[in-house]
Amino acid sequence: MDAQSRIVITGIGLTAPNGNNLGEFRQSLLEGRSGVVDYNIRYMGDVLAGVCDFDELRYQKRKEVRRGTRAGSIAIYCANEAVNQSKLDWENVARDRVGVYLGITEHGNVETENEVYEISQFDYDTKVWSHHHNPRTVANNPAGEVTLNLGITGPHLTLGAACAAGNAGFIQGVQMLRLNEVDLALCGGVSESIHTFGIFASFQSQGALATHDDPVKACRPFDVNRNGIVVAEGGAVCTLERLPDALARGATIYGEIVGYAMNSDASDFVLPNSSRQAECIHLALNRAGLQPSDIDIVSSHATATTQGDIEEAKALANVFADCPDLAINNTKSFIGHAMGAAGALEMLGNLPAFDDGIAHATLNLDEVDPECELPQLVPNQPRQMERVECILNNSFGMLGINSVLIIKKYTD
Repeated sequence: MDAQSRIVITGIGLTAPNGNNLGEFRQSLLEGRSGVVDYNIRYMGDVLAGVCDFDELRYQKRKEVRRGTRAGSIAIYCANEAVNQSKLDWENVARDRVGVYLGITEHGNVETENEVYEISQFDYDTKVWSHHHNPRTVANNPAGEVTLNLGITGPHLTLGAACAAGNAGFIQGVQMLRLNEVDLALCGGVSESIHTFGIFASFQSQGALATHDDPVKACRPFDVNRNGIVVAEGGAVCTLERLPDALARGATIYGEIVGYAMNSDASDFVLPNSSRQAECIHLALNRAGLQPSDIDIVSSHATATTQGDIEEAKALANVFADCPDLAINNTKSFIGHAMGAAGALEMLGNLPAFDDGIAHATLNLDEVDPECELPQLVPNQPRQMERVECILNNSFGMLGINSVLIIKKYTD
């Protein structure tokens, strides 16, 4: 691949239920610190959730927070952190050559639910309906709020790709850089899902909402005693650049995106399809020019639903059966399912393995479901690896959308 087509990560901003920057997040993953807590949501009452605790006012004024959305605040926090961490000379960056591409699972539900509740207190008089409703609920809101905050005049998009959206944000950024549509891409995913009762109620009605007396033990991917999803909020945004641009300014390079793929199951609204997932993984490997044996860590999507984990285990066994040195881990076991942010956060949680050589564990994996038996799983304790040069990140979503991203340790 020519140098202009090589796309690298040069800045990282995130907020997760167990950390507000990459260092905190990684330390929590290595030390087994969960971010899942007891949570109370309107109409549902007591549930479990992954809740973030970042400083909304670090990059916004109180008035801006009130006017905007939770997803927008998460996106603004993460984007600013990524720009600052990238050491870009932001004042001299051509803002019309910057693009913002953020994956989302859903948007507008939180604001709509809140406003319907508000007018219910006034006998459903729409005169009290917020005039901010439309800009809050349009699908491009989180990315748009970032452009307003940072003065970016290039293109911005949110990509609705269910729980495959975090990867989709990176894929869009890579493509736009390779097409020379932008010179810098702010990419990733965001989620405000815990602030809508509807997502909890829907998972509960499906029998897919996790319960446990101890919140820390609620999310149990691949475990025989798993009983569903823990909903989480969060965000992750990275600065992506073409390799020559990054080298020219002496940027720190955290990894190179070398492969990706997206496809569709076309088989069911919610039930995953292991064959299509395996095809998506193979396509990403082929595009990267890699063999399954080249992958050192697989960051699994597994949500701790019965069939979802089984189908992914089948796909992984299909592709990586002959890869005994591989480590397969799961980040949701620490933070819950951050929906549109999940893929981005999970990839970044593994990225420091290029430096420390450690595959973080999957929490609460006390008894592997026989139908999820994979010899490469990393249960409960981190694993020191002999080599970490390639990380493959799985993210799959409802309506049968699959995404795979491959990150390689940068070498010149």
